[in-house]
Amino acid sequence: MRIHYTPKFHKQYYKLNSDTQNLTDIKINLFKKTPFDPKLKIHKLHGNLSEFWAFSINYEYRIIVHFIDKGQVVFRSVGKHDIYD
Repeated sequence: MRIHYTPKFHKQYYKLNSDTQNLTDIKINLFKKTPFDPKLKIHKLHGNLSEFWAFSINYEYRIIVHFIDKGQVVFRSVGKHDIYD
């Protein structure tokens, strides 16, 4: 799985505390191996974000993903529920 990161994702990632960054890295590695692993709780979004998916880092944080091609995705945002705005 090839992952591309938006500048927005990088900016949000570096604002996370180090524990959340570490957990994010673990979840990204799991996503690379098995994008639909039940541990990720990946789900399709609705409304204005209907072309995107999201998966959980923990109870508070998630990543918004755009599947652009077979084997390629863009990580759009990372953060709490306000990333859906």
